[in-house]
Amino acid sequence: MSENGLFSLTGQVAVVIGGGGVLAGAMATGLARAGADVAILDVSRDNADGRAKSIATLGRETLGVVCDATSKESLEQALDEILHRFGHVDILVNAAGVNSGTPFFEISEAEWQRIMDIDLKSVFLACQVFGKAMVDAGHGGSIINISSASSGPPLSKVFTYAVAKAGVNQITQYLARELAPNNIRVNAILPGFFPAEQNRKLLTDERISSILGHTPMQRFGESCELVGAAVYLASQQASSFVTGSILKVDGGFTAMTI
Repeated sequence: MSENGLFSLTGQVAVVIGGGGVLAGAMATGLARAGADVAILDVSRDNADGRAKSIATLGRETLGVVCDATSKESLEQALDEILHRFGHVDILVNAAGVNSGTPFFEISEAEWQRIMDIDLKSVFLACQVFGKAMVDAGHGGSIINISSASSGPPLSKVFTYAVAKAGVNQITQYLARELAPNNIRVNAILPGFFPAEQNRKLLTDERISSILGHTPMQRFGESCELVGAAVYLASQQASSFVTGSILKVDGGFTAMTI
């Protein structure tokens, strides 16, 4: 992807939370290819450093940071480290995620809280910490949250995850209005079915058949197919009048009923 023109992110600093994972890692690499320097935040040191090293081979400045996205203190420490290294933050991607197929009546309070913390609370906290840094800097910015096709109408088998992702949509649209006066755009990407570690155990033969039968393109998405959406929403030039949007990248899944 060119570092010049409509989709250029040259001179921008992107923070990708959960960037050590497959899908978020692909988006982080895509932002780097578009010209951004990238900080990878992940709860795993190996994942954070591994993705950062991969991005460094592209000639971009990068930093791997161990961070618990459910802790405001941890996020604030990460922000301090990033500002010390780069001086500013322009793009935030909230992509921490975990899932579970526990039947409704068997969901424990601990499991409910864990999924809500990682999938929803982390977005709330990161938008507070990094959004405030963008407001204070006065240069605008872009926040990109990762929603899901399960956010509404909900999918079977993933009750808590669906509730959390519906909350992500609400945060996105609320903050789009809240932060617009500061020239900070807040949008979400709504992926359809992209096999990754958090949902692989749920993909039984029966469920795969159901998913593909409801997806007009009749296949799963590939991680690289989220990159264009991320770069588009990150680019001030390309999406300068886009905020509060929930951009579907789902092969048509949410366009169908029966």
